[in-house]
Amino acid sequence: MAKNPIIAAILSFIIPGLGEIYVGKTMMGIVFVIVALILSAAIYMVTFYAWIIYIVLWLYAIYDSYTSAKALE
Repeated sequence: MAKNPIIAAILSFIIPGLGEIYVGKTMMGIVFVIVALILSAAIYMVTFYAWIIYIVLWLYAIYDSYTSAKALE
């Protein structure tokens, strides 16, 4: 049965691998979905840790500038 390539492209745009599942390449589609989920989680975790490091650095800079200014009084 013929599949619409535009629909396949849109489905893959929404969720990588969904277009492959739509056209009948189920195993490849599942692999794409799993890899996309793993990469999304990795990006989220790296970004999350980057924010924690940034906040710690920011708070330390506030503390350090306060104590340095206090020492100069």
